[in-house]
Amino acid sequence: MLATAACNTSDLERQNAPVALIVTNTQELNKIDLLGGTGCDTEVGTINLQSFVKNPNPNTDIAVNPALNNIRVTRYRVSYQRVDGGTLVPAPFVRSIDILLTVGGTSSGNRFTIFQQDAFLQAPFAALLGGTGRDAETNRPTVVMDVIVEVFGETLAGENVSGTTRFPLEFCANCGGCA
Repeated sequence: MLATAACNTSDLERQNAPVALIVTNTQELNKIDLLGGTGCDTEVGTINLQSFVKNPNPNTDIAVNPALNNIRVTRYRVSYQRVDGGTLVPAPFVRSIDILLTVGGTSSGNRFTIFQQDAFLQAPFAALLGGTGRDAETNRPTVVMDVIVEVFGETLAGENVSGTTRFPLEFCANCGGCA
């Protein structure tokens, strides 16, 4: 299961900046065994950022002072969406970061925290780890959700930019490791 960027043309058109922030990911794991095992020492994946010129017309402001269209990435928000019929998810959170992207530049392999330290001790994961080993809402031995990473920044000229990517993940307990 390969994650793709959740950035489409309408998202780009809603932003006023002459550049856009494109956020994608390189996903390494699709299944996480909450009890550990083979492959569980691997990162879920990395975040890739790209500054994309929306209108490469040389007569626009981007040609006058291109440095003002560099993007300073300042924070990211992680939220979760169940795709298996359940509704319980970890609490969303925001983290500060500082990455400068030049016009047309990229930043690859960024490692963002996508789960808070105590997330696996709370719902919906706690039910998989204790008692019946099944999700309380779906009665299944797995929890399937998307981890949504929204990245925010602004150009040096002060225009807001943002982008989003998703990691689809399946969680289980004592299911043979991570893959």
